[in-house]
Amino acid sequence: MGTLTYGLNVSVDGYTADANGGLDWSTPDDELHQYWNDRTGDVALSLYGRKLYELMSAHWPTAGDAPDVSPVEAEYARLWLAMPKVVFSQTLESVDWNSRVERGDVVEVAKRLKAETEGLMEVGGATLAAPLIRAGLVDEFHILVTPVAIGGGTPFFPSLDRWLTLELVGNRTFRSGAVLLRYKSVRA
Repeated sequence: MGTLTYGLNVSVDGYTADANGGLDWSTPDDELHQYWNDRTGDVALSLYGRKLYELMSAHWPTAGDAPDVSPVEAEYARLWLAMPKVVFSQTLESVDWNSRVERGDVVEVAKRLKAETEGLMEVGGATLAAPLIRAGLVDEFHILVTPVAIGGGTPFFPSLDRWLTLELVGNRTFRSGAVLLRYKSVRA
């Protein structure tokens, strides 16, 4: 059975995107980017919503070929292209780059995929993660707190109808001042 993780860069006030959907505040330096590269290289299957998939697929397929690309970004581009992806969408007709479309109920499909997948799975994006968190399917959270407050936007955690108890299983401080907090879900 797969281990489902959810991790993103998060502002110090708890947001994954600003009020306009912007992510410029979260651009990682090379050390932080390497952390994401290392994680991506370990992922057996990544779950995407349409918006995040379109954002990522508009950039990463050609990013590794840009003349000014850093080695860490070129590595991420290769890793992203190779990583198996499931894209949840009712509107996309097709997807590329080692991806496939799922149209079913997110929670039910994620349960099936966890049962079928060996190794590390990840869910990308707060909107797609919300129903999976509420259903208790997320096994581990990787909260990469970036030292900037943005005052509003998309929260990392959705509103919950019950408490979510977590156990700290790791932390790391980066030179940039970003702090990784790794939590495991504690299930009763």
